[in-house]
Amino acid sequence: MHVKKGDKIQVIAGKDKGKQGVVTSVLPKKNRVIVEGLNIVKKHQKPTQANPEGGIIEMEAPIHASNVLPLDPKTGKPTRVGYQVIDGNKVRVAKVSGEVLDK
Repeated sequence: MHVKKGDKIQVIAGKDKGKQGVVTSVLPKKNRVIVEGLNIVKKHQKPTQANPEGGIIEMEAPIHASNVLPLDPKTGKPTRVGYQVIDGNKVRVAKVSGEVLDK
């Protein structure tokens, strides 16, 4: 996948188009990511021992990975991702500026 946990991303399609956030988790089998504070949905929760009141809670739903782009560390704009081998390690590289995305 072209995004990893901790990446700063921008949504390029969907109801949150144009918004930015940080990836909190990645679901590679479903090709989806969960972004902090974006794609908020309301879920009806039954009362349980952990949550005795139940009710309607707001939570972040997954977004398809094709609808997000990482932000270029140099320019702060969304960029596509390329790959290069540097010192024997495969790293992600921003197509816009050529900066390395991996820490």
